Amino acid sequence: MPLENILVEVRSRICYVTINRESKLNALNTATLTELGEAVKQALADSNVGGIIITGAGPKAFVAGADIAEFAPLNVDGGKQMAQTAQHNVFDVIEQGTKPVIAAVNGFALGGGLELAMACHIRIASANAKLGLPEVTLGLIPGYGGTQRLTRLIGRGRALEMILTADMITAEQALQFGLVNHVVDPDALLPKAEEIMNKILTRAPLAVAAAIRSVNASAIDAQKGFDTEIEEFAACFATNDTGEGIQAFIQKRKPEFKGE
Repeated sequence: MPLENILVEVRSRICYVTINRESKLNALNTATLTELGEAVKQALADSNVGGIIITGAGPKAFVAGADIAEFAPLNVDGGKQMAQTAQHNVFDVIEQGTKPVIAAVNGFALGGGLELAMACHIRIASANAKLGLPEVTLGLIPGYGGTQRLTRLIGRGRALEMILTADMITAEQALQFGLVNHVVDPDALLPKAEEIMNKILTRAPLAVAAAIRSVNASAIDAQKGFDTEIEEFAACFATNDTGEGIQAFIQKRKPEFKGE
């Protein structure tokens, strides 16, 4: 599928996905969401890719929201279909993927943009970033998982305040709330994301995948999370990587993981 709205490049086992609608502040229209979903699925299936970094083109915006013009003709059924399609084909694919996905948030991350960042496993923000869910100003609510993921990340009270007031918060506030992992100068944004990703890529890939599945399970049901952790922990002992990791520790050398 030819890409018109995103850029995709693989370098050193990292797949870089850039939302490339700078003149529209990288707003997520239907075509962009379709391309994004396909690009993420391909990266997850590519054995040459160990992780994904998602960012926005230009210095102003990661993603400044959805393309509001597409909302105008929608009725109840159309709204439901839009939300279901985006959640199932894009946001859930990112969150549930077993390769790490880092959001490099450069500038505005509003509405669907913040929802995209929250679906990623780790978020790095530029110091000039502004984050928010302004949907109630349109008579709507977040529809791409925002009410659920924001509550899990920062707690019910803060999530409700952000959603109900529609106020934006700064990168430093987002760091304080636990919404982002790090805040860095704009020039250091991608290098910081790469630093974290490259560190993850030195770890055992099957264990990384198991850890992501276990953490995700806790969002479904607390007890299921513990049960999943036990099963995933046990399954690691069937992998060659676990044997390599243990032997490398005993022999005081660096492990050589092969994802086996």
